[in-house]
Amino acid sequence: MDAGPRYGGADEEAAALLRARLRLADEQIGTPAGLWDRIREQPGAGRQPAGAWALRRPFAVALAVAAAVAAVALGVWWLVRPGPVDIRPAGPPGTVPVTVYNSEEACRTSRTMECALRLAKDPHTAYAARGNLAGRVWHGEVLWVRCVASDGQLLRDEEGVTSTRWYRVTGGDGVSGWLPGVRTRNTREVPECPAGAR
Repeated sequence: MDAGPRYGGADEEAAALLRARLRLADEQIGTPAGLWDRIREQPGAGRQPAGAWALRRPFAVALAVAAAVAAVALGVWWLVRPGPVDIRPAGPPGTVPVTVYNSEEACRTSRTMECALRLAKDPHTAYAARGNLAGRVWHGEVLWVRCVASDGQLLRDEEGVTSTRWYRVTGGDGVSGWLPGVRTRNTREVPECPAGAR
């Protein structure tokens, strides 16, 4: 059996010489100063590689700009935000809106005949007189006032409030009549009705 290649004398001498030179070269190689300290240092400790930051930088800038725009928009909205909006249909030209007020608390949410308030045909005739009914209204309804008569029949409501003021009104359903001043809590200026319009 063949045990492998055999070298002759010259080959063995060349191999021995090569081994000796490699051993000498290995002994002459020294470790550079601070190499082991650099190896022990973690590559990402305290700083990121330049490539990773370069990739994240545009995203971070865009995110910061979006946050700043949102903050400014929110601040502007907070300063000029709209208050509660009371949407009412527009009335006829030259009119003022008033809201019907029922002093009986139980009738403020009920739309029954027992809770209806009268609109009179004539503010100078007794309010409950037969034939002095122009229409009916309920608490919370918005009526449109054209003018006011300050010398109408004196009327007292259930709370004891009295008034001789009567408002010439038109309702949303087109019914016109006179609303006693005790049946509203008007705070708007209303012109006096001319004598012929009463």
